[in-house]
Amino acid sequence: MPRMKSESLAQDQINMEEVLAKHDDLAHVPEKGEVLNGTILEKTSNALYIDIGRFGVGVIYGKELFDDLDTFKRSKIADTVQATVQELDNEDGYIELSLRSATRERSWEELRRKLDDDVAFESEIIDANKGGLIVRVNGVTGFLPVSQLAPDHYPRVEGGDKSKIQERLASYVGQIFKLKAITIDPENEKLIVSEKAAVSDEISATLEHLGKGKDVEGVISGIVDFGVFVKFEESGQELEGLVHISELAWQRIDNPADFVSIGDKVKAKVIGIDSGLRISLSIKQLQDDPWLKAAEKYNAGDTVTGKILKVTPFGGFVKLDKDIHGLVHVSELPADIQKDPTAHLHAGEEMEFTIISIEPKEHRLGLSLKKPTEEVKETKKEKKAKKK
Repeated sequence: MPRMKSESLAQDQINMEEVLAKHDDLAHVPEKGEVLNGTILEKTSNALYIDIGRFGVGVIYGKELFDDLDTFKRSKIADTVQATVQELDNEDGYIELSLRSATRERSWEELRRKLDDDVAFESEIIDANKGGLIVRVNGVTGFLPVSQLAPDHYPRVEGGDKSKIQERLASYVGQIFKLKAITIDPENEKLIVSEKAAVSDEISATLEHLGKGKDVEGVISGIVDFGVFVKFEESGQELEGLVHISELAWQRIDNPADFVSIGDKVKAKVIGIDSGLRISLSIKQLQDDPWLKAAEKYNAGDTVTGKILKVTPFGGFVKLDKDIHGLVHVSELPADIQKDPTAHLHAGEEMEFTIISIEPKEHRLGLSLKKPTEEVKETKKEKKAKKK
């Protein structure tokens, strides 16, 4: 007796369910955000067509393609790629895909491994701005701050001219730098890299042989408001240290550019090496301290001729000779000048001063422009004040 139609339909349904149970992938419909594997069928100047098997053909174009430009440039016909579903059926009947979304997670995972393993890698500089350089690592855009540049690439610009610093940074575009990741934040698309950290191991090994107190010979490689940079070699490694303005000479220096020029050969002493691999140098400590003999040349009460170097509201700095500079405090100026020293004293002017104090160990010498009569009057006033 033939089966009833309803029984046949029920059996077919059971068979279909069994097939689907064994091959549940046949019933699967991709969802937005799902990552699919496929092979490149066709590549044009602005699109990739992907064979995604039973789901048909997908297309990647526009922002979703060019946000992962590295992968697009390297890709070729028959390559296997991963892409994320954006739209199930666009106006052309294709499943719209994204390279950017699919590679983003892989890229950040790889960057995280580089950070965790403290691995250095190479990357091309693709752009520059006033704060540093822009790089692209595994399709992720990162930032290399000026403060994280290695000594060789740090922009040493006299006077701190911002436009010249920008030019120096822009000259690195297209170059390959050795870097390490120091900050990774996928949620905020933030990647910070450091060149200084990448070369730190090499420099650290060299610094172990350098040591505090060692004398070095080098050349002036940069001049800034707060000092000068000196490049020198140690154990075959090129290093760079800073001579702070206070360590250039025993006398007062207002502008390092008046004291040295780029390319000058100098000798310096290593006076510090900190954890940030910064080397501090001193030029003056390789010279005899002229203040140790100042007491033999100058005495309190002497009248001397000095040249005014700088005038401030609290007094003036005076050059007695090439090594010894003194200070005439505003209180040691004539009464009619005390209200506004800058209007009466002028840099470059030579005047006669009286030495009122000298402290060679402290590198201090006090001067006075007061006339003897003014000093006597002031003493009388002080005595009257004391009696009251």
